Amino acid sequence: MIASSDSPAPEKGLCSHLQEREVRLLERMLRIYSPSQQEAEVSAFLVEEMKSMGFQAYQDAVKNAIGILGDGEKTVILLGHIDTVAGQIPVETRDGKLYGRGAVDAKGPMASFICAAHRLKGELDSLGKRIIVIGAVEEEAATSRGAHQALNDFRSPDFCVIGEPSSWNAVTLGYKGRLLLEYRLEIPLKHSAAPGKLVCEQAVDFWNEVKIWCENFNQTKSTFETVDPSIRSFNSEHNGMTEVARLIMGFRLPVGFGVDDFKNLLLRKAGTAQLAFSGREAAVRAEKSNGLVKAFLRAIRENQGRPKFKLKTGTADMNVVAPFWKCPIVAYGPGDSSLDHTPEEHIEITEYGKAINVLESVLRYV
Repeated sequence: MIASSDSPAPEKGLCSHLQEREVRLLERMLRIYSPSQQEAEVSAFLVEEMKSMGFQAYQDAVKNAIGILGDGEKTVILLGHIDTVAGQIPVETRDGKLYGRGAVDAKGPMASFICAAHRLKGELDSLGKRIIVIGAVEEEAATSRGAHQALNDFRSPDFCVIGEPSSWNAVTLGYKGRLLLEYRLEIPLKHSAAPGKLVCEQAVDFWNEVKIWCENFNQTKSTFETVDPSIRSFNSEHNGMTEVARLIMGFRLPVGFGVDDFKNLLLRKAGTAQLAFSGREAAVRAEKSNGLVKAFLRAIRENQGRPKFKLKTGTADMNVVAPFWKCPIVAYGPGDSSLDHTPEEHIEITEYGKAINVLESVLRYV
């Protein structure tokens, strides 16, 4: 059940828009540590919670937590994720803020999905709707295993909302694409005083060339149109005979970017180094002119908010499902995304409540 005697009660005066158990749900989710590939416990917890709330709930083949309400002809999929990045943050409520790993990214949005759907439990027959809530695994990993399983198990819905922090009064329409690159260069070992560049210096030269290319490409372009390179890791080693440098790079890519041509460019610049590519997702940008967006605009305004649109430079499960579920789709959820993955990750409890109110209205309007 959602209530728990060992969970601290929300601070007084913070939950005028919330039922106490809706805060309890998120707080208990945060207490279950669930980095990517370790989501089984939180998934099982959510299945039992959703069953107790009247959902048809189960774990699928990859341990996604699935909850279904209603059996109407119109289907809305709420696709959140239940994994987090590594690093535990003590779960506590302080100054109206709930702290914990995943509070923003993205257990807060996931909990708001469950709560909003549950509020409409008694209306779904008259509304003619079926709501499918999916708590996906491995969104924070390059695999996006949970989202791919959802594509396999569910046909395209009428509407889809991705659970990611946008703040309660904003809707995210797009995410950049992604390409991951592993660079490996192995050369004969030599003394550091000998002529020629060491293996690490050659790897740095490769990075600098790629970075300069990206800077030139990005000139005059808006933030959502640029190619953004980053170094994920860099290490070297030797065995007494050869020395090896390994460089993991990531690239955030714009809509319509020629990935194959870019890969060929990287191969040419790499010389004798070996390159391996992974994590390729295309950028996505949704349309504004549809019933889902209109429902969000109406719901946010009804809650005294001024609606905003966002385009994000990261990636999400929206990149995975949007090309296949050809339906109106946005990302939405409470929380400040600048707190994603940080040691200070927390969510404003009042914002969490407002997001549930907005989602409840959206699910009624679409």
